[in-house]
Amino acid sequence: MTTHQWTLCDLFTPRSKKRAKRRPPPPPAPTESKPKRQLSKAQLRYEEVTRSMLAQHGVRVRKWRTSMSGVAWQVTYQDGTVSKLLESPKPKGPMSMAIFLHEIGHHAIGFGTYKPRCLEEYYAWKFSLDTMRELDLNVTDRVQQRMHDSLQYAVEKALRRGLKQIPEELVPYLPKGTQIHPEPAPSS
Repeated sequence: MTTHQWTLCDLFTPRSKKRAKRRPPPPPAPTESKPKRQLSKAQLRYEEVTRSMLAQHGVRVRKWRTSMSGVAWQVTYQDGTVSKLLESPKPKGPMSMAIFLHEIGHHAIGFGTYKPRCLEEYYAWKFSLDTMRELDLNVTDRVQQRMHDSLQYAVEKALRRGLKQIPEELVPYLPKGTQIHPEPAPSS
């Protein structure tokens, strides 16, 4: 009589070296397609303006942000081609549209066209609100307050960094009690 010494490995190894054929997974069950949600007239208008502005200014969206903030930049490659990029919230209401158009405004007016940087911010906001009014989009009090707060922050930042003269357009955004003189108007 032969006795077999069992090992732990023997317990977990299949007796037959043949592999069992695997069955292919069953085909997915047919799913019911959900009906597409109808967009409101305002939402359709926001999408139309968004597509139009991106095409008109040759800008590509790198990312739609979930926050109400944005950034615009451009990349110049060695061969001289330029990619215009932005991140912003997807326009779904007046505030997100204003922020989106502000970022488009940086491309429309041109980076470095206005000095100091806070003046470029002013003209990007001006482009945004002017475009909204021109396209008959709602410029709410909250949007105007956002522009004011943003420009006040940009001016305060420039002052902290040593700005000595303020462009005339930015005087309304000076913090109360700030003693700084407007730049003299350029002579012709």
